[in-house]
Amino acid sequence: MKPIAWLFKWLLKAAIFFTLFAFALNNQGDATVRFFFGRQWTAPMVLVVLGSFAAGLLLGVMGMVPRWWRQRRNAQAAPAAPADAAPAKASTVPQAAEAYSDSAFHGV
Repeated sequence: MKPIAWLFKWLLKAAIFFTLFAFALNNQGDATVRFFFGRQWTAPMVLVVLGSFAAGLLLGVMGMVPRWWRQRRNAQAAPAAPADAAPAKASTVPQAAEAYSDSAFHGV
């Protein structure tokens, strides 16, 4: 990786870290989360927000895992193409630019 890109990458990471750190410092007040049946939980607001974010992230990943497994299983079951096979023919479908060259929207 080039030194400029490496430096930019680390500056971006530092900016994200300090932004989250400032967010945490600004949200130290207590927040009460009220559940059903009179149950409640009191914690610093930053823990509530970051906990909600982590729970949403976990729920999203868990929702995607079955599709990832299915795609992986299908990819492993698919026969491998031989290395000396001829390349596929060019598509006969017109390109988007060619398909709209004579349309009413040309030049808009």
